[in-house]
Amino acid sequence: MKKAFLIYPEHCIGCRACQVACKQWNQLPAELTTNKGSYENPPKLSFHTYTRIKFKELKTSQKIQWLFLKEQCHHCTDAVCMMVCPETEAIVRTKEGAVVLNPDKCIGCTHCVNACPFGIPQFDPNTKKVSKCHFCHDRIAMGLEPACSKVCPTGAITYGDRNTLIKHAKLSGYQSIYGERELGGMNVMYALPTSPQTYGLPVHPQIPRAFFWRQKVLKPLLGIGGGIALLGILFRYLYRRKQPINTPKNHKDAHF
Repeated sequence: MKKAFLIYPEHCIGCRACQVACKQWNQLPAELTTNKGSYENPPKLSFHTYTRIKFKELKTSQKIQWLFLKEQCHHCTDAVCMMVCPETEAIVRTKEGAVVLNPDKCIGCTHCVNACPFGIPQFDPNTKKVSKCHFCHDRIAMGLEPACSKVCPTGAITYGDRNTLIKHAKLSGYQSIYGERELGGMNVMYALPTSPQTYGLPVHPQIPRAFFWRQKVLKPLLGIGGGIALLGILFRYLYRRKQPINTPKNHKDAHF
């Protein structure tokens, strides 16, 4: 059964309890930052920051409205990071749908960093490794709720069965769920009151064209071509085995 987050940005108050819980559970160090005129902190995801709340000021004709959005890995069904990773065990998917990066298997090639349409995986030049949110797969495996949703005081981060979350959101009036179908369906989705662009999300996130052709088209074709070539070699070998060997009548007819 797929587990998921369905996040309601309208309910978020920007307390960032989710950020703190994520740091605490994963034993991630704090980072020194500089105030650049915004309450948003830290300013971006990093090797030691798996999730953060993005702050955005929306100016209207009547007022200034604060928009908050939880930024983290979306755990896509069509996970580009998994497609481009050359190490088969470095990025895996759990039965609950979490896309988990194993730092012990990571070779630091940064293919996943460059391919992700959301810019989520983060490379550390010191360790030469990449990290990202792993959906608290260790907690989920023990029947526990992910740390960030567990501490959310307003219910902005809802966790549970993916289909049930979507059904509940639609019954509540949210007919368009961001992440329901994008990239094969995400396990971190948003019930947005306005367009995705307003929150800084790509409207139609896609697999980069170069990776699409390599993984979705070229790789299968090479697999088919390799199989055909192997069958051709096998048939040729069997055919030649059935052919009679023309032995010269005497050594004078033989040519060496």
